Amino acid sequence: MNDLIARARDDGIDFVDLQFTDIVGTIKSVTIPVGRLEEALERGVWFDGSSIQGFARIQESDMFLMPDPSTYRVLPWTSAERRRARLICDIKRPDGERFMGDPRAVLRRAVEYAESLGYCFNCGPELEFFLFKNNTDNPFSTIPHDVGGYFDFSPKDEAQSIRSDIVLALQQMGMTVEASHHEVATGQHEIDFEYTDALTAADNAVTFKYTVKAIAASWNVYATFMPKPIFGVNGSGMHTHQSLTDVRTGKNLFYDPNDEYRLSKLAYHFIAGQLHHARAMAAIVAPTVNSYKRLTPGYEAPVYISWAQINRSALIRIPRYSEGREQSTRVELRFPDPSCNPYLAFAAMLWAGLDGIEKEMEAPPPVNEDLYHFSALELEEHGISTLPGTLGEALDELEADPVMQAALGEHIAPWYLRAKRAEWDEYRIQISQWEIDRYLRTL
Repeated sequence: MNDLIARARDDGIDFVDLQFTDIVGTIKSVTIPVGRLEEALERGVWFDGSSIQGFARIQESDMFLMPDPSTYRVLPWTSAERRRARLICDIKRPDGERFMGDPRAVLRRAVEYAESLGYCFNCGPELEFFLFKNNTDNPFSTIPHDVGGYFDFSPKDEAQSIRSDIVLALQQMGMTVEASHHEVATGQHEIDFEYTDALTAADNAVTFKYTVKAIAASWNVYATFMPKPIFGVNGSGMHTHQSLTDVRTGKNLFYDPNDEYRLSKLAYHFIAGQLHHARAMAAIVAPTVNSYKRLTPGYEAPVYISWAQINRSALIRIPRYSEGREQSTRVELRFPDPSCNPYLAFAAMLWAGLDGIEKEMEAPPPVNEDLYHFSALELEEHGISTLPGTLGEALDELEADPVMQAALGEHIAPWYLRAKRAEWDEYRIQISQWEIDRYLRTL
């Protein structure tokens, strides 16, 4: 604790943001003067949990934030006169027990269970996002900030400069950035960061999102992680690479040198579990009404519940093995999107995979053909089902899947279903412009 206080003093910190997320992934924060940091680290900071969506009833509202010292980071975009740092917090009950309505606690529980089985769960999420021009006359304008395409590069392109500033900010916050590039759609970008344990990866994903937004704002553009903001072009995904390593030795447990795809039996069981629970998992990893506008054929987003190595239309893709890189053997889940709460998403992915391992589920044969060109009969012959077509359908699947509800836990599962049902019902009764254009004069 004393080391952290000294570090904050050396960094010239004036304020500290104590951060956490609600059940749907919205970042919440309370700011304290740096003079209160010692007290916060020793005793936590009390707050009213009844005011946070999905946390507690009024009669159970008292909770406190316990900062995780390992998450201390200086926010590089704040001014030297009012320098700020952040700490991600765990949420505790008044008796000091872990609050299981905290999404970070849900992931901690999943990770700890995996560790009790001898596994360390590692993740590498790839969050795509759009940059749009600010329009004071229309704050909901979706005019792309640039005209680039996939991997396009121009040294005088502002988008390249914005990405560079984001990368520098992430690095100053201790994240290891591996690559940044323009994505397929106009105005769409991706920045990839280090593959690491699931809890750190989730913390990084949350940090990444608000860093992107902060740097974009400094350039007078706005960033969005909305899955499908523009009709007719690719949406934004959060493809997530996953593996299990031995908790004692660090050995990659997904690797088998004698298998055609270099996958172990454990990896195949893990894949089978995720495929088995995919329809219910969708409500957690693709959690918005808009998510299902992205999950349609033709835009590189998966729809069909299958796996393959060279087929990007499959739900799970196996990156090709490179000689001497056994530790990199992994599976890529392609249907999550960046609107999800990463703590809940990674917990769901892990529980689904572990269920496959524990029940020794058999993965179906891979399908390396382009599934978008399969007829309904061909899909049926291959035993390939599809993801839910709407959030409402996905919530029905979640409600019927005890394993995925167990992933969320007894506290969050009913809150989450209730919140997302309300979102779906609100959307369902709206009258869209498409309906007006289609029906008003013709019916």
